[in-house]
Amino acid sequence: MDIKPFDGVILKLGSNASEKVTLVQNRLRELGYAAPESGIFDAQTESVVKLFQAQHSDDSGLPLKIDGEVGFHTWTALFGVVPTVVQPIAQLLAQALAVATSQDHQMEVPPGSNRGPMVDEYLRATGIDPTQGSPNSRPWCMCFMYWVFLQAAQHLNRTTPLPKTASCHQHWVAAANLPNVKRITQQQALDTRSLIQPGLIFILDFGGGMGHTGIVESVLPGGALQTIEGNTNTDGSRNGVGVFRLQRRKPSDSVLTGFLDYSHA
Repeated sequence: MDIKPFDGVILKLGSNASEKVTLVQNRLRELGYAAPESGIFDAQTESVVKLFQAQHSDDSGLPLKIDGEVGFHTWTALFGVVPTVVQPIAQLLAQALAVATSQDHQMEVPPGSNRGPMVDEYLRATGIDPTQGSPNSRPWCMCFMYWVFLQAAQHLNRTTPLPKTASCHQHWVAAANLPNVKRITQQQALDTRSLIQPGLIFILDFGGGMGHTGIVESVLPGGALQTIEGNTNTDGSRNGVGVFRLQRRKPSDSVLTGFLDYSHA
């Protein structure tokens, strides 16, 4: 590939430099990311750029800024140097991460109701009627994960491998019987940290049937995880008010059941 020098024009959401946007989208697809072919820097392109940034470093070995914009460092990582990939990632997982990042800061309406235009979509994806029952009967973190992978699968013209359930515990149990799905226990993850990679779903168990889940976006220096989670708060608590990108999870968390790897499903 010919080196394409950065011309000083930052590409970002709404940019209309279609030829350059097409170059970026084509390059992202060459690297295995599910970028569109539109030539338009839309929300999906921004999400895929953020995913690329979360998994790559600049030419000095420093992490790229995750802002969804293609400036000098991101452009150089794409075109000017051989990108340093943190972890290889399957197409389904890459697309799921792109979908999940597009929902960052999606909020309940009103807060605390477990309702809202998008929250209702997440709930309905797993067969839950959002108009029925009390707010406490509609936790939606697992619904969000199912919806994310459903959207990713539809974009790739395939079916989702995830079991259709709103329960974190039921999801973990059901995954044991799914072909080509790998369950990674907490102990396995602690023993072999390289098993933890972007696109894995983590499962927490707080006891009493209460759980929580989200998707791993990247493994940070020191071993903490950057995640995207629904039905949480900025402090990482469960049954929260929105979708947030967090940097609080650790493989050693006492409530962690494990990770689910759908990369070969």
